[in-house]
Amino acid sequence: MSCVSISPEHAESSLRIMESYLHKQQLTDVTLIAGNKRVPAHRLVLSAGSEYFAAMFTSSLRESAQNEIELMDVDGDALWALVLYCYTGCIELQEDSVETLLVTSCLLQLNPVIKACCQFLVKQLHPSNCLGIRMFADTQGCSELLEYAHAYTTKHFMEVTKNQEFLLLSANEVAKLLESENLNVPSEETIFHALVTWLEHDPENRSKDASKLLGLVKLPLLSPAFIADNIENNELFKDQRMVQELVMEAFKYHLLPERISLLQTGRPKSRKAILGTLLAIGRVHAKEDASSVEAFSLHDNAWRSLDEFRDKPWSSESLKSRRCQFGAVVVDKKLIFVGGKDGSETLNRVECFDFSTLTWSTLPPMNVHRQGLGVAVLGGFLYAVGGHDGRCFLNAVERWDPGTSQWSSICPMSVQRCGVGVAVLNDKLYAVGGGNSSSCLSTVECYDPHTNKWTPCAPMSKRRCWVGVGVVNGCLYALGGYDAPANNASILECVERYDPKTDTWTMVAPMSVPRSEVGVCVLGDRLMAVGGHNGRQSLTLVEAYDPHLNEWEPVAPLKAGRVEPCVVVKNLTNNM
Repeated sequence: MSCVSISPEHAESSLRIMESYLHKQQLTDVTLIAGNKRVPAHRLVLSAGSEYFAAMFTSSLRESAQNEIELMDVDGDALWALVLYCYTGCIELQEDSVETLLVTSCLLQLNPVIKACCQFLVKQLHPSNCLGIRMFADTQGCSELLEYAHAYTTKHFMEVTKNQEFLLLSANEVAKLLESENLNVPSEETIFHALVTWLEHDPENRSKDASKLLGLVKLPLLSPAFIADNIENNELFKDQRMVQELVMEAFKYHLLPERISLLQTGRPKSRKAILGTLLAIGRVHAKEDASSVEAFSLHDNAWRSLDEFRDKPWSSESLKSRRCQFGAVVVDKKLIFVGGKDGSETLNRVECFDFSTLTWSTLPPMNVHRQGLGVAVLGGFLYAVGGHDGRCFLNAVERWDPGTSQWSSICPMSVQRCGVGVAVLNDKLYAVGGGNSSSCLSTVECYDPHTNKWTPCAPMSKRRCWVGVGVVNGCLYALGGYDAPANNASILECVERYDPKTDTWTMVAPMSVPRSEVGVCVLGDRLMAVGGHNGRQSLTLVEAYDPHLNEWEPVAPLKAGRVEPCVVVKNLTNNM
Protein backbone atom coordinates (compact mmCIF):
# COMPACT_ATOMS: atom_id res chain seq x y z
CA MET A 1 0.00 0.00 0.00
CA SER A 2 1.46 3.39 -0.97
CA CYS A 3 0.52 7.03 -0.52
CA VAL A 4 0.49 9.04 -3.73
CA SER A 5 0.46 12.86 -3.72
CA ILE A 6 -2.26 13.70 -6.23
CA SER A 7 -2.66 17.42 -5.45
CA PRO A 8 0.24 19.16 -3.67
CA GLU A 9 -1.97 22.25 -3.21
CA HIS A 10 -4.79 20.30 -1.60
CA ALA A 11 -4.38 21.82 1.90
CA GLU A 12 -4.14 25.39 0.57
CA SER A 13 -7.13 24.86 -1.68
CA SER A 14 -9.18 23.47 1.21
CA LEU A 15 -8.43 26.52 3.37
CA ARG A 16 -9.48 28.84 0.54
CA ILE A 17 -12.82 27.01 0.34
CA MET A 18 -13.21 27.29 4.14
CA GLU A 19 -12.49 31.02 3.87
CA SER A 20 -15.27 31.36 1.29
CA TYR A 21 -17.64 29.57 3.73
CA LEU A 22 -16.51 32.03 6.42
CA HIS A 23 -17.44 35.07 4.33
CA LYS A 24 -20.79 33.43 3.41
CA GLN A 25 -21.26 32.40 7.08
CA GLN A 26 -21.84 28.81 5.95
CA LEU A 27 -21.10 25.81 8.21
CA THR A 28 -19.86 28.16 10.94
CA ASP A 29 -20.30 26.68 14.41
CA VAL A 30 -19.22 29.46 16.78
CA THR A 31 -19.58 33.23 17.00
CA LEU A 32 -16.88 35.31 18.71
CA ILE A 33 -18.01 38.59 20.23
CA ALA A 34 -15.61 41.50 20.84
CA GLY A 35 -17.34 44.72 21.79
CA ASN A 36 -19.92 45.43 19.09
CA LYS A 37 -18.20 43.10 16.64
CA ARG A 38 -19.62 39.59 15.98
CA VAL A 39 -17.31 37.18 14.15
CA PRO A 40 -18.77 33.83 12.99
CA ALA A 41 -16.10 31.17 12.45
CA HIS A 42 -15.30 27.45 12.31
CA ARG A 43 -13.97 25.88 15.53
CA LEU A 44 -11.77 23.46 13.63
CA VAL A 45 -9.95 26.21 11.72
CA LEU A 46 -9.53 28.37 14.83
CA SER A 47 -8.20 25.41 16.83
CA ALA A 48 -5.72 24.53 14.08
CA GLY A 49 -4.38 28.09 13.92
CA SER A 50 -4.41 29.16 17.58
CA GLU A 51 -3.24 27.41 20.74
CA TYR A 52 -5.66 29.61 22.67
CA PHE A 53 -8.70 28.38 20.71
CA ALA A 54 -7.37 24.80 20.67
CA ALA A 55 -7.30 24.80 24.47
CA MET A 56 -10.76 26.39 24.60
CA PHE A 57 -12.53 24.02 22.18
CA THR A 58 -10.82 20.69 22.94
CA SER A 59 -11.17 20.79 26.73
CA SER A 60 -13.97 20.60 29.22
CA LEU A 61 -14.21 24.38 29.47
CA ARG A 62 -17.79 25.66 29.20
CA GLU A 63 -16.83 27.65 26.09
CA SER A 64 -16.29 24.36 24.24
CA ALA A 65 -20.08 23.87 24.12
CA GLN A 66 -21.16 27.50 23.68
CA ASN A 67 -22.31 28.83 20.33
CA GLU A 68 -21.40 32.40 21.25
CA ILE A 69 -18.23 33.36 23.14
CA GLU A 70 -17.53 36.87 24.36
CA LEU A 71 -13.87 37.90 24.50
CA MET A 72 -13.41 40.66 27.05
CA ASP A 73 -11.14 43.65 26.38
CA VAL A 74 -10.43 42.51 22.81
CA ASP A 75 -10.51 44.87 19.85
CA GLY A 76 -13.10 43.71 17.32
CA ASP A 77 -11.17 44.74 14.21
CA ALA A 78 -8.02 43.04 15.45
CA LEU A 79 -10.00 39.88 16.25
CA TRP A 80 -11.46 39.78 12.74
CA ALA A 81 -8.01 40.25 11.17
CA LEU A 82 -6.60 37.39 13.26
CA VAL A 83 -9.51 35.07 12.48
CA LEU A 84 -8.87 35.74 8.79
CA TYR A 85 -5.19 34.94 9.39
CA CYS A 86 -6.17 31.48 10.67
CA TYR A 87 -7.74 30.83 7.25
CA THR A 88 -5.22 32.57 4.98
CA GLY A 89 -1.89 32.74 6.77
CA CYS A 90 -1.72 36.43 5.78
CA ILE A 91 -2.23 39.62 7.73
CA GLU A 92 -1.93 43.33 6.95
CA LEU A 93 0.27 45.36 9.28
CA GLN A 94 -0.17 49.12 9.61
CA GLU A 95 1.44 51.67 11.89
CA ASP A 96 -1.83 52.77 13.53
CA SER A 97 -3.06 49.26 14.34
CA VAL A 98 0.01 47.04 14.78
CA GLU A 99 0.20 47.44 18.58
CA THR A 100 -3.48 46.49 19.02
CA LEU A 101 -2.91 43.54 16.72
CA LEU A 102 0.13 42.46 18.75
CA VAL A 103 -1.81 42.65 22.03
CA THR A 104 -4.61 40.49 20.60
CA SER A 105 -2.25 37.98 18.98
CA CYS A 106 -0.45 37.59 22.33
CA LEU A 107 -3.81 36.74 23.93
CA LEU A 108 -4.69 34.25 21.18
CA GLN A 109 -1.13 32.81 21.22
CA LEU A 110 -0.58 33.32 17.52
CA ASN A 111 3.22 33.20 17.62
CA PRO A 112 3.88 33.82 13.89
CA VAL A 113 1.78 36.98 14.05
CA ILE A 114 3.51 38.09 17.24
CA LYS A 115 6.87 37.69 15.53
CA ALA A 116 5.71 39.58 12.42
CA CYS A 117 4.33 42.45 14.53
CA CYS A 118 7.57 42.71 16.50
CA GLN A 119 9.65 42.76 13.32
CA PHE A 120 7.37 45.47 11.93
CA LEU A 121 7.80 47.58 15.08
CA VAL A 122 11.58 47.13 15.02
CA LYS A 123 11.60 48.77 11.57
CA GLN A 124 9.50 51.65 12.93
CA LEU A 125 11.90 52.49 15.76
CA HIS A 126 12.77 56.18 15.90
CA PRO A 127 14.12 58.47 18.65
CA SER A 128 10.61 59.90 19.01
CA ASN A 129 8.88 56.53 19.63
CA CYS A 130 11.45 54.01 20.85
CA LEU A 131 10.71 54.62 24.54
CA GLY A 132 7.00 53.94 23.99
CA ILE A 133 7.72 50.80 21.99
CA ARG A 134 10.18 49.70 24.65
CA MET A 135 7.60 50.03 27.44
CA PHE A 136 4.91 48.42 25.28
CA ALA A 137 7.17 45.41 24.61
CA ASP A 138 7.89 45.12 28.31
CA THR A 139 4.19 45.05 29.28
CA GLN A 140 3.42 42.47 26.57
CA GLY A 141 6.34 40.22 27.50
CA CYS A 142 7.83 40.49 24.00
CA SER A 143 11.45 39.97 25.03
CA GLU A 144 13.00 40.20 21.57
CA LEU A 145 11.24 43.48 20.76
CA LEU A 146 12.14 44.80 24.20
CA GLU A 147 15.80 43.97 23.57
CA TYR A 148 15.80 45.69 20.18
CA ALA A 149 13.98 48.77 21.46
CA HIS A 150 16.28 49.09 24.48
CA ALA A 151 19.39 48.72 22.29
CA TYR A 152 18.02 51.35 19.90
CA THR A 153 17.26 53.69 22.79
CA THR A 154 20.74 53.42 24.28
CA LYS A 155 22.41 53.81 20.87
CA HIS A 156 20.40 56.96 20.06
CA PHE A 157 20.19 58.27 23.62
CA MET A 158 21.19 61.83 22.76
CA GLU A 159 18.39 62.17 20.18
CA VAL A 160 15.90 60.33 22.42
CA THR A 161 16.31 62.85 25.25
CA LYS A 162 15.25 65.67 22.91
CA ASN A 163 11.80 64.15 22.37
CA GLN A 164 8.60 64.42 24.39
CA GLU A 165 8.55 60.72 25.28
CA PHE A 166 11.66 61.19 27.41
CA LEU A 167 10.21 64.14 29.33
CA LEU A 168 7.08 62.11 30.16
CA LEU A 169 8.92 59.07 31.55
CA SER A 170 8.36 58.00 35.14
CA ALA A 171 11.25 58.19 37.59
CA ASN A 172 11.60 54.41 37.47
CA GLU A 173 11.87 54.42 33.67
CA VAL A 174 14.49 57.19 33.80
CA ALA A 175 16.41 55.09 36.33
CA LYS A 176 16.37 52.08 33.99
CA LEU A 177 17.96 54.23 31.30
CA LEU A 178 20.61 55.87 33.48
CA GLU A 179 21.63 52.48 34.87
CA SER A 180 22.63 51.26 31.41
CA GLU A 181 26.33 50.93 30.69
CA ASN A 182 25.50 51.03 26.96
CA LEU A 183 24.31 54.64 26.66
CA ASN A 184 25.96 55.98 23.52
CA VAL A 185 27.16 59.39 24.70
CA PRO A 186 30.39 61.36 24.25
CA SER A 187 30.72 62.10 27.98
CA GLU A 188 29.01 61.70 31.34
CA GLU A 189 28.11 65.39 31.19
CA THR A 190 25.57 64.53 28.47
CA ILE A 191 23.79 62.16 30.85
CA PHE A 192 23.78 64.72 33.65
CA HIS A 193 22.25 67.37 31.39
CA ALA A 194 19.58 64.90 30.24
CA LEU A 195 18.65 64.21 33.88
CA VAL A 196 18.41 67.94 34.64
CA THR A 197 16.16 68.45 31.60
CA TRP A 198 13.82 65.72 32.87
CA LEU A 199 13.76 67.12 36.41
CA GLU A 200 13.07 70.67 35.21
CA HIS A 201 10.05 69.51 33.19
CA ASP A 202 8.13 69.03 36.46
CA PRO A 203 10.38 70.12 39.35
CA GLU A 204 7.60 70.24 41.93
CA ASN A 205 6.79 66.54 41.60
CA ARG A 206 10.18 65.23 40.54
CA SER A 207 12.52 66.88 43.06
CA LYS A 208 11.94 64.00 45.47
CA ASP A 209 13.65 61.65 42.97
CA ALA A 210 16.57 63.99 42.20
CA SER A 211 19.14 62.52 44.59
CA LYS A 212 18.31 58.90 43.73
CA LEU A 213 18.64 59.55 40.00
CA LEU A 214 21.78 61.65 40.46
CA GLY A 215 23.31 58.58 42.10
CA LEU A 216 23.05 56.84 38.71
CA VAL A 217 25.19 59.51 37.07
CA LYS A 218 28.90 58.71 37.32
CA LEU A 219 29.91 61.87 39.16
CA PRO A 220 33.58 60.85 39.61
CA LEU A 221 33.88 61.08 35.81
CA LEU A 222 32.81 64.74 35.89
CA SER A 223 35.45 67.39 36.47
CA PRO A 224 35.52 69.12 39.87
CA ALA A 225 34.76 72.42 38.14
CA PHE A 226 31.72 70.93 36.41
CA ILE A 227 30.45 69.50 39.71
CA ALA A 228 30.90 72.84 41.48
CA ASP A 229 29.21 74.82 38.71
CA ASN A 230 26.31 72.48 37.94
CA ILE A 231 25.50 70.51 41.09
CA GLU A 232 26.61 72.21 44.28
CA ASN A 233 24.66 75.40 43.56
CA ASN A 234 21.77 73.85 41.64
CA GLU A 235 18.36 74.37 43.27
CA LEU A 236 17.26 70.91 42.08
CA PHE A 237 19.78 69.27 44.40
CA LYS A 238 20.00 71.82 47.19
CA ASP A 239 19.94 70.65 50.82
CA GLN A 240 19.76 66.95 49.92
CA ARG A 241 22.09 64.90 52.09
CA MET A 242 22.55 62.10 49.57
CA VAL A 243 23.61 64.63 46.94
CA GLN A 244 26.24 66.01 49.30
CA GLU A 245 27.58 62.50 49.89
CA LEU A 246 27.75 61.84 46.15
CA VAL A 247 29.63 65.08 45.57
CA MET A 248 32.11 64.27 48.34
CA GLU A 249 32.68 60.81 46.87
CA ALA A 250 33.45 62.38 43.48
CA PHE A 251 35.88 64.90 44.97
CA LYS A 252 37.66 62.15 46.92
CA TYR A 253 38.07 60.18 43.71
CA HIS A 254 39.74 63.16 42.04
CA LEU A 255 42.02 63.69 45.04
CA LEU A 256 42.96 59.99 45.34
CA PRO A 257 42.38 58.34 41.94
CA GLU A 258 44.69 55.45 42.82
CA ARG A 259 42.09 54.32 45.35
CA ILE A 260 39.51 53.64 42.66
CA SER A 261 39.16 50.03 43.84
CA LEU A 262 37.99 51.27 47.24
CA LEU A 263 34.85 52.74 45.68
CA GLN A 264 32.47 49.81 45.62
CA THR A 265 29.96 51.53 43.35
CA GLY A 266 30.20 51.48 39.56
CA ARG A 267 30.36 55.27 39.40
CA PRO A 268 34.10 55.60 38.64
CA LYS A 269 33.84 53.18 35.69
CA SER A 270 33.12 54.77 32.32
CA ARG A 271 30.21 53.65 30.19
CA LYS A 272 31.19 51.58 27.19
CA ALA A 273 30.69 54.23 24.50
CA ILE A 274 32.68 56.83 26.46
CA LEU A 275 35.68 54.50 26.57
CA GLY A 276 36.19 54.94 22.85
CA THR A 277 36.52 52.78 19.76
CA LEU A 278 39.49 50.46 19.41
CA LEU A 279 41.12 50.46 15.97
CA ALA A 280 43.32 47.60 14.79
CA ILE A 281 45.41 49.21 12.06
CA GLY A 282 48.34 46.82 11.74
CA ARG A 283 48.89 44.90 8.54
CA VAL A 284 47.11 41.62 7.81
CA HIS A 285 50.16 40.28 5.99
CA ALA A 286 53.36 41.64 4.56
CA LYS A 287 51.68 43.03 1.43
CA GLU A 288 48.72 44.62 3.23
CA ASP A 289 48.63 48.39 3.68
CA ALA A 290 47.68 50.27 6.81
CA SER A 291 44.44 51.56 5.28
CA SER A 292 42.84 48.21 6.09
CA VAL A 293 41.35 48.94 9.49
CA GLU A 294 39.01 47.08 11.83
CA ALA A 295 37.09 48.85 14.59
CA PHE A 296 35.82 47.41 17.87
CA SER A 297 33.47 49.06 20.31
CA LEU A 298 32.49 47.65 23.68
CA HIS A 299 29.08 49.16 23.00
CA ASP A 300 28.60 46.78 20.07
CA ASN A 301 30.95 43.99 21.22
CA ALA A 302 31.96 43.21 17.64
CA TRP A 303 34.65 44.05 15.11
CA ARG A 304 33.61 45.77 11.90
CA SER A 305 35.29 47.48 9.00
CA LEU A 306 35.96 51.11 9.82
CA ASP A 307 33.87 52.02 6.77
CA GLU A 308 30.78 50.88 8.69
CA PHE A 309 31.35 53.70 11.20
CA ARG A 310 31.54 56.32 8.49
CA ASP A 311 29.60 57.75 5.56
CA LYS A 312 32.79 58.21 3.60
CA PRO A 313 34.87 55.10 2.79
CA TRP A 314 38.09 54.95 4.80
CA SER A 315 40.19 53.77 1.86
CA SER A 316 38.96 56.36 -0.66
CA GLU A 317 41.90 58.55 0.29
CA SER A 318 44.27 55.86 1.42
CA LEU A 319 47.76 56.22 2.72
CA LYS A 320 50.26 57.20 0.05
CA SER A 321 52.11 53.91 0.52
CA ARG A 322 51.80 50.39 1.75
CA ARG A 323 53.74 50.01 4.93
CA CYS A 324 54.61 47.77 7.82
CA GLN A 325 56.65 48.21 11.00
CA PHE A 326 55.22 51.73 11.39
CA GLY A 327 54.13 53.65 14.45
CA ALA A 328 50.65 55.06 15.07
CA VAL A 329 49.09 57.35 17.69
CA VAL A 330 45.89 59.32 18.18
CA VAL A 331 46.06 63.03 18.97
CA ASP A 332 42.88 65.12 19.21
CA LYS A 333 40.84 62.76 17.01
CA LYS A 334 43.66 62.61 14.47
CA LEU A 335 45.26 59.28 13.64
CA ILE A 336 48.94 59.78 12.81
CA PHE A 337 51.05 57.20 10.94
CA VAL A 338 54.81 57.51 11.42
CA GLY A 339 57.58 55.92 9.36
CA GLY A 340 57.59 52.22 8.59
CA LYS A 341 58.71 50.13 5.65
CA ASP A 342 57.32 50.07 2.12
CA GLY A 343 58.80 47.03 0.39
CA SER A 344 62.53 47.57 0.59
CA GLU A 345 62.28 51.30 1.38
CA THR A 346 62.42 52.61 4.93
CA LEU A 347 60.22 55.68 5.33
CA ASN A 348 60.43 59.01 7.11
CA ARG A 349 56.92 59.90 5.93
CA VAL A 350 54.26 61.05 8.43
CA GLU A 351 50.57 61.09 7.49
CA CYS A 352 47.45 62.07 9.37
CA PHE A 353 43.77 61.19 9.12
CA ASP A 354 41.35 63.64 10.79
CA PHE A 355 38.21 61.88 12.04
CA SER A 356 36.40 65.22 12.42
CA THR A 357 36.80 66.32 8.80
CA LEU A 358 37.32 62.84 7.29
CA THR A 359 40.39 64.07 5.41
CA TRP A 360 44.00 62.98 4.96
CA SER A 361 46.96 65.31 5.26
CA THR A 362 50.74 65.00 5.24
CA LEU A 363 52.82 66.21 8.16
CA PRO A 364 56.49 67.19 7.92
CA PRO A 365 58.72 64.12 7.50
CA MET A 366 61.05 62.93 10.22
CA ASN A 367 64.71 63.76 10.00
CA VAL A 368 65.56 60.05 10.07
CA HIS A 369 64.01 57.20 8.08
CA ARG A 370 62.69 54.63 10.57
CA GLN A 371 61.07 51.20 10.58
CA GLY A 372 60.39 49.20 13.75
CA LEU A 373 60.21 52.44 15.74
CA GLY A 374 58.16 53.23 18.82
CA VAL A 375 55.93 56.32 19.00
CA ALA A 376 54.12 58.13 21.80
CA VAL A 377 52.75 61.55 22.72
CA LEU A 378 54.11 63.34 25.79
CA GLY A 379 53.38 66.93 26.75
CA GLY A 380 51.83 67.63 23.36
CA PHE A 381 54.94 66.47 21.48
CA LEU A 382 55.03 63.42 19.21
CA TYR A 383 58.10 61.25 19.84
CA ALA A 384 59.72 58.79 17.38
CA VAL A 385 62.04 56.40 19.19
CA GLY A 386 64.71 54.06 17.82
CA GLY A 387 64.02 51.66 14.98
CA HIS A 388 66.11 50.82 11.93
CA ASP A 389 66.97 53.17 9.04
CA GLY A 390 67.48 50.43 6.44
CA ARG A 391 71.19 50.18 7.13
CA CYS A 392 71.67 50.09 10.88
CA PHE A 393 69.83 49.96 14.21
CA LEU A 394 69.07 53.31 15.85
CA ASN A 395 69.30 54.82 19.29
CA ALA A 396 68.35 58.23 17.90
CA VAL A 397 65.14 59.91 19.09
CA GLU A 398 63.31 62.90 17.62
CA ARG A 399 60.11 64.74 18.42
CA TRP A 400 57.59 66.79 16.49
CA ASP A 401 56.36 70.11 17.84
CA PRO A 402 52.82 70.85 16.56
CA GLY A 403 53.38 74.53 17.36
CA THR A 404 56.31 74.94 14.97
CA SER A 405 55.45 71.89 12.83
CA GLN A 406 59.10 70.80 13.01
CA TRP A 407 61.00 67.67 14.01
CA SER A 408 64.05 68.07 16.24
CA SER A 409 66.52 65.58 17.68
CA ILE A 410 66.69 65.01 21.42
CA CYS A 411 69.05 63.05 23.64
CA PRO A 412 69.60 59.55 22.18
CA MET A 413 68.96 56.36 24.12
CA SER A 414 71.86 54.51 25.70
CA VAL A 415 71.52 51.60 23.23
CA GLN A 416 70.10 50.94 19.78
CA ARG A 417 66.54 49.55 19.87
CA CYS A 418 64.38 48.25 17.02
CA GLY A 419 61.00 46.64 17.73
CA VAL A 420 61.00 48.71 20.91
CA GLY A 421 57.93 49.20 23.09
CA VAL A 422 57.26 52.85 23.94
CA ALA A 423 54.79 54.24 26.49
CA VAL A 424 54.20 57.32 28.65
CA LEU A 425 53.97 56.98 32.43
CA ASN A 426 54.08 59.76 35.04
CA ASP A 427 55.12 62.37 32.44
CA LYS A 428 58.10 60.30 31.31
CA LEU A 429 58.76 58.37 28.14
CA TYR A 430 59.71 54.69 28.57
CA ALA A 431 61.61 52.61 26.01
CA VAL A 432 61.15 48.92 26.76
CA GLY A 433 63.14 46.06 25.27
CA GLY A 434 63.64 45.87 21.53
CA GLY A 435 66.64 44.45 19.75
CA ASN A 436 69.79 45.38 17.86
CA SER A 437 72.59 43.68 15.97
CA SER A 438 73.83 42.04 19.19
CA SER A 439 70.67 40.59 20.75
CA CYS A 440 67.17 41.06 22.01
CA LEU A 441 67.08 43.33 25.04
CA SER A 442 65.65 43.16 28.54
CA THR A 443 66.82 46.67 29.40
CA VAL A 444 64.50 49.61 29.98
CA GLU A 445 65.19 53.32 30.10
CA CYS A 446 63.04 56.40 30.62
CA TYR A 447 63.27 59.93 29.26
CA ASP A 448 62.54 63.07 31.27
CA PRO A 449 61.67 65.94 28.92
CA HIS A 450 62.57 68.51 31.59
CA THR A 451 66.19 67.36 31.80
CA ASN A 452 66.48 65.93 28.27
CA LYS A 453 68.10 62.81 29.70
CA TRP A 454 67.52 59.07 29.55
CA THR A 455 68.03 57.11 32.78
CA PRO A 456 68.13 53.32 33.19
CA CYS A 457 65.31 51.47 34.93
CA ALA A 458 65.26 47.98 36.38
CA PRO A 459 65.53 45.43 33.53
CA MET A 460 62.76 42.95 32.74
CA SER A 461 63.24 39.31 33.63
CA LYS A 462 62.87 38.41 29.92
CA ARG A 463 64.50 39.79 26.82
CA ARG A 464 61.73 41.09 24.58
CA CYS A 465 61.99 42.23 20.97
CA TRP A 466 58.80 43.39 19.20
CA VAL A 467 57.20 43.70 22.62
CA GLY A 468 53.77 45.22 23.22
CA VAL A 469 53.52 47.80 26.00
CA GLY A 470 50.67 49.59 27.74
CA VAL A 471 49.97 51.63 30.88
CA VAL A 472 47.04 51.09 33.23
CA ASN A 473 46.49 52.11 36.86
CA GLY A 474 49.92 53.71 37.17
CA CYS A 475 51.90 50.67 36.05
CA LEU A 476 53.65 49.75 32.80
CA TYR A 477 53.03 46.34 31.24
CA ALA A 478 55.24 44.45 28.77
CA LEU A 479 53.43 41.79 26.74
CA GLY A 480 54.89 38.96 24.71
CA GLY A 481 57.58 39.60 22.12
CA TYR A 482 60.42 37.17 21.53
CA ASP A 483 63.69 36.69 23.39
CA ALA A 484 65.72 35.30 20.46
CA PRO A 485 64.94 35.38 16.76
CA ALA A 486 66.16 31.85 16.10
CA ASN A 487 62.89 29.89 16.28
CA ASN A 488 59.21 30.02 17.09
CA ALA A 489 59.79 28.56 20.56
CA SER A 490 61.35 31.87 21.61
CA ILE A 491 58.05 33.74 21.25
CA LEU A 492 56.62 34.66 24.66
CA GLU A 493 53.17 34.60 26.22
CA CYS A 494 54.39 35.91 29.60
CA VAL A 495 53.57 39.43 30.81
CA GLU A 496 55.50 41.65 33.22
CA ARG A 497 54.34 44.70 35.19
CA TYR A 498 56.60 47.60 36.13
CA ASP A 499 55.89 49.70 39.22
CA PRO A 500 57.72 53.06 38.94
CA LYS A 501 57.40 53.65 42.69
CA THR A 502 59.57 50.63 43.52
CA ASP A 503 61.45 50.34 40.20
CA THR A 504 60.59 46.65 40.03
CA TRP A 505 59.14 44.22 37.48
CA THR A 506 56.70 41.50 38.49
CA MET A 507 55.33 38.63 36.43
CA VAL A 508 51.54 38.69 36.11
CA ALA A 509 49.05 36.36 34.44
CA PRO A 510 50.28 35.33 30.96
CA MET A 511 48.34 35.70 27.74
CA SER A 512 46.65 32.55 26.46
CA VAL A 513 49.16 32.06 23.62
CA PRO A 514 52.70 33.25 22.79
CA ARG A 515 52.80 36.22 20.42
CA SER A 516 55.07 38.99 19.26
CA GLU A 517 54.18 42.24 17.46
CA VAL A 518 50.99 42.32 19.52
CA GLY A 519 48.94 45.51 19.45
CA VAL A 520 48.41 46.90 22.96
CA CYS A 521 46.21 49.72 24.23
CA VAL A 522 43.95 50.56 27.14
CA LEU A 523 40.16 50.50 26.78
CA GLY A 524 38.62 51.77 29.99
CA ASP A 525 40.39 50.04 32.87
CA ARG A 526 41.50 47.02 30.86
CA LEU A 527 44.60 46.29 28.85
CA MET A 528 43.77 45.02 25.36
CA ALA A 529 46.08 42.60 23.51
CA VAL A 530 45.15 42.60 19.83
CA GLY A 531 46.41 40.19 17.21
CA GLY A 532 50.14 39.54 16.94
CA HIS A 533 52.25 36.79 15.39
CA ASN A 534 52.95 33.30 16.72
CA GLY A 535 55.87 32.58 14.40
CA ARG A 536 53.72 30.96 11.75
CA GLN A 537 50.83 33.33 11.12
CA SER A 538 49.15 36.56 12.12
CA LEU A 539 46.52 36.08 14.82
CA THR A 540 42.89 37.12 15.16
CA LEU A 541 43.02 36.59 18.92
CA VAL A 542 42.00 39.50 21.18
CA GLU A 543 42.23 39.37 24.99
CA ALA A 544 41.49 41.84 27.78
CA TYR A 545 43.47 41.98 31.03
CA ASP A 546 41.80 43.00 34.28
CA PRO A 547 44.55 44.37 36.55
CA HIS A 548 42.37 44.06 39.66
CA LEU A 549 41.68 40.36 39.12
CA ASN A 550 44.98 39.58 37.37
CA GLU A 551 43.04 37.70 34.71
CA TRP A 552 42.81 37.63 30.93
CA GLU A 553 39.50 37.04 29.24
CA PRO A 554 38.76 36.54 25.54
CA VAL A 555 37.19 39.32 23.47
CA ALA A 556 35.52 39.02 20.06
CA PRO A 557 38.26 38.05 17.57
CA LEU A 558 39.40 40.13 14.63
CA LYS A 559 38.00 39.30 11.21
CA ALA A 560 41.56 38.85 9.92
CA GLY A 561 44.88 38.18 11.63
CA ARG A 562 46.86 41.38 12.27
CA VAL A 563 50.14 42.49 13.77
CA GLU A 564 51.49 45.77 15.14
CA PRO A 565 49.64 48.91 16.24
CA CYS A 566 46.21 49.40 17.71
CA VAL A 567 44.83 52.66 19.09
CA VAL A 568 41.70 53.98 20.81
CA VAL A 569 39.68 56.88 19.36
CA LYS A 570 37.26 58.69 21.66
CA ASN A 571 33.68 59.42 20.55
CA LEU A 572 34.15 57.90 17.11
CA THR A 573 30.63 56.44 16.88
CA ASN A 574 28.99 59.61 18.21
CA ASN A 575 30.35 61.95 15.58
CA MET A 576 30.70 59.81 12.50
